[in-house]
Amino acid sequence: MTSGRLTHPEEPTSTLQGSIERITFENETTGFRVLQVAPEPEGPSVTVVGPMQPMSLGSRVRITGRWENDARHGLQLRAHTVLLLEPDTREGLMRYLGSGLIPGIGPAYAQRIVDRFGEDTLRVLDQEPHRLEEVQGLGPRRALAVSQAWTERRALHDAMVFLQSHGVTSSLAIRIFRKFGADTIRVVSENPFQLATEVWGIGFQKADQIATMLGIAKQAPQRLEAAVLFALHQAEERGHVFLPRHELTRAAAQIANVPEEHIPIALERTLLTNARQDTIEPTGPVVYRNQRFIEEAALAHGLARIHGASVAPLTKANDAIAAFEHHTGIELADEQRQAIQQAAQSPLLIITGGPGVGKTTLLRAILELFETCGLSVRLAAPTGRASRRMSETTGKDAYTVHRLLEFDPRGGRFTRHEKKPIEAGAIIVDESSMLDLTMSFALIRAIATGTRLVLVGDVDQLPSIGAGAVLRDIIDSRAIPCVRLHKVFRQASQSRIVANAHRIREGLEPQTPEKGDLASDFFIAPAKDAHDAANKVLLLVQERIPRQFHLDPVRDVQVLTPMRRGPAGIEALNERLQHALNPPHIPQRPFPMNLRMGDKVMQLRNDYTRDVFNGDLGFVTHTDPNAEQAVVEIDGRPIVYDRPHLDELRLSYACSIHKSQGSEYPAVVIPWVTAHFIMLSRNLLYTAVTRGQRLVVLVAEPRAIQLALSQTRREQRYSNLMQRLAAAVQQQPLV
Repeated sequence: MTSGRLTHPEEPTSTLQGSIERITFENETTGFRVLQVAPEPEGPSVTVVGPMQPMSLGSRVRITGRWENDARHGLQLRAHTVLLLEPDTREGLMRYLGSGLIPGIGPAYAQRIVDRFGEDTLRVLDQEPHRLEEVQGLGPRRALAVSQAWTERRALHDAMVFLQSHGVTSSLAIRIFRKFGADTIRVVSENPFQLATEVWGIGFQKADQIATMLGIAKQAPQRLEAAVLFALHQAEERGHVFLPRHELTRAAAQIANVPEEHIPIALERTLLTNARQDTIEPTGPVVYRNQRFIEEAALAHGLARIHGASVAPLTKANDAIAAFEHHTGIELADEQRQAIQQAAQSPLLIITGGPGVGKTTLLRAILELFETCGLSVRLAAPTGRASRRMSETTGKDAYTVHRLLEFDPRGGRFTRHEKKPIEAGAIIVDESSMLDLTMSFALIRAIATGTRLVLVGDVDQLPSIGAGAVLRDIIDSRAIPCVRLHKVFRQASQSRIVANAHRIREGLEPQTPEKGDLASDFFIAPAKDAHDAANKVLLLVQERIPRQFHLDPVRDVQVLTPMRRGPAGIEALNERLQHALNPPHIPQRPFPMNLRMGDKVMQLRNDYTRDVFNGDLGFVTHTDPNAEQAVVEIDGRPIVYDRPHLDELRLSYACSIHKSQGSEYPAVVIPWVTAHFIMLSRNLLYTAVTRGQRLVVLVAEPRAIQLALSQTRREQRYSNLMQRLAAAVQQQPLV
């Protein structure tokens, strides 16, 4: 790479240095800009596009990037890094300051400032901003405003220069600055590994590259401590609340690529600041990140507090049951009646059961009981889709849990907590198997003592995407009243989906319809291997299901698969399904991540600010290749994704079974092959099957089904909530 010149368009990475003569387009929210740059020392202007810090006319820049030939706009340089250079002439200084870079300073004031301080102007702005009052007509108030605006711009400029000089792209640099602001250089200089756990899209490897450029040695204590914390962070992403000490040592050594004997000292230092050790029998020593330890302990005590509250029994249970049966025409089963009686007595109740056993009917009946007794009831569920379904079935307003807790995007926290609890006499939460440790902790701490709580969910499904297995642990503690519904109602029992879900849960092979029975809602398509399964999935989604069941292959059919890799994995199936269901339109410019208008996509992380969450499905309704921006419709709302946020999306014609939790689809197609051996378990198959509303097709190797049914294992997660809750309830006095 050669600086200070315009390299040839055929070179893979090119460098351009020059001055900005025109700003064609800019988006302050996304950082995407289109510039016309005049090369130094001379040459025709060049179009530069990409995410970058704010620029002004006359600014000198050094840009690295790749050439591309746009169908509409011709040859342009797509920026990888953009370094803002200091103006080197009086004219350049005046254009720089007077371009609108600083609010309140136009060309006239810019000339006065440069006339007063000359080539010393930038030093004065940086080091002696109080001297701006020397400029005729500026005045103390305007001088202060100019000084503050300059400081903010300078912080961004310095951070971008610093980060890009250490190998960080403009896009990532903008994201880092959004996180740390004026502290960016200090944070990254002191501990670049902080980026690995606090900035989306930067893992340990990228942070390690920055650390190496900063001169941090491979054996440096802070590097090894960072490896320990990152190992815990990765474990939480797999659902664990803690790791056994020996597993953590091994994982950290692999991350840092050092012998295991180098980790114990770093681990001890980490325990002094960011982590906590506990001893759990029979596991032995385990290590938590501090926040997870606090959440688990506080959740156990919070549940015990709610359970131990002294509440007056509701005396109208029998009347409420009779009234509900009368106006709905539904005859409740004995176990449902008993559950309503339990809800009338208990301040905390768990209701669980599989498909077709009447959980929704029971929820409605308990809601009517509470309202009949004059209680103010709030309804909630972990996801937007689940809360809307809850609202549809009850006819009452239902909220996502984070909305119930009144999340404040600016402060990044929930405004409902123990000092300002949720205003309700009773709270009912549906799809509670999706509640992870962090969300459960936030919910329980915001429930006042004396407020009734009912958690409804299917404990046999996979646990939450986030850390913990909260519903399972509460039930297994045997410390909280729990009603398990078993009776499958007649209408539901006519569904093979429901019947086979229960068979799978019990370890029995699913039953297939008689040959020629096309009215069934559950089919098994035999597959020879993963390649054969993938081919059959494609045929089913593209042709057979739309033709036979009149379902839209994109919006109505969801492929669910256990693993990411392999011919029948998420990545390969998404590529093939995208090509088959949404082929590229000609001409079509390349777009980041190969997204196209009409694509089905999934959000990969919780973003409370934009009200989108891990596992949310959406459809791309608009793409702007120039701005590298897409609009995705999620739950009927248009969400804008700029370049720094686009990697939060993935194609989702096929998605993991884990990510499908809490969702239902008109039709699901499930490749189930022995190549996925490591993931084949009973509750994984059960969860996949119960996602289908009208149709389930299992494309399976017979041996793979047998392997799953023979596995009594559930997805195991390191958690100690069960033991903590049992102990807390035993010690909890009635209040």
